[in-house]
Amino acid sequence: MANGKLFPPLAALRAFEAVGRLGGLRKAGKELGIDHAVVYRHIRALETWVDTALLSRDAAGYTLTDAGRAYHDEIYKAITLIGTATGALMQTEGRQRLRIWCIPGFGFLWLSDRLSLFIDENADIDLDFRPTDDSPDFRAKEIDGDIRYLRHWEEARIPSQIYCMEFARPPVFPVASPAFVSTMPRIAKAEDLLAATLLHEDSELEWHHWFVAQGVTPPPVLTGPRLWHAHLTLNAARQGAGIALANPMLLRDDLQKGRLVRIESAETPFQSVRFGGYTLMAREDRWNAGGLPRFRRWLRDRADEYLLTNPD
Repeated sequence: MANGKLFPPLAALRAFEAVGRLGGLRKAGKELGIDHAVVYRHIRALETWVDTALLSRDAAGYTLTDAGRAYHDEIYKAITLIGTATGALMQTEGRQRLRIWCIPGFGFLWLSDRLSLFIDENADIDLDFRPTDDSPDFRAKEIDGDIRYLRHWEEARIPSQIYCMEFARPPVFPVASPAFVSTMPRIAKAEDLLAATLLHEDSELEWHHWFVAQGVTPPPVLTGPRLWHAHLTLNAARQGAGIALANPMLLRDDLQKGRLVRIESAETPFQSVRFGGYTLMAREDRWNAGGLPRFRRWLRDRADEYLLTNPD
């Protein structure tokens, strides 16, 4: 432990960790608040210190060498431990700040009705809740947790350093207003819905995957308006603009009060579809830090309670 050669300058290690995690000198410089040229000098100094090439350059930019990748895995763990320990030391015994981002539809239609319970039960936490379509840059350390509706075709995009907890995977089914349904021809099978006006959020993929789950090959392009937000898409359905895909956690009392009706097939029953789950995500160094563990347990418990009282 007394051998100073084994302890490179912390600035160089931070630069190396950021470059390996973010995949570029400019991105690392932006996070660290220094010019990318300074980042490069830190990396070169570290390579000289350890007498090993850590980065290689190709047409796509800089990548870690095999030795650099192995070294980065360990340096990342060490710097994460330093950050976690320092954060715990700096945490006061008084109030804590918890910053949560969330997709707007779920935030408006389900979570916002329940957040007052969390606030009442955790008086020592100042909650900063932000409904937004934008996924946060976890690398910039700007939030504690983020809630997204993670579809199965999106799961591979989640970085390995991000911890995830799926707390609900509700069924997805088509709904429309009674007035709209009254104008529809008889629906004998899922394929018949292709002739109806379909309402989309940010893309046609949900409807595409729903049809595929029914054994239907949809056309390359599905027509219908895009509303971008779940709450706007459902509101359009309430107004009789078309058919939306929804799940019970977004419908509140729409079905009970008759504002929307679940569309069923008269002959071939629709297959149950669950292609996405509501997921809380956070950096691994935040997962058990501050107020996030309490929020995580609270969120899972509230979702479990809701799904128990609202079966398929």
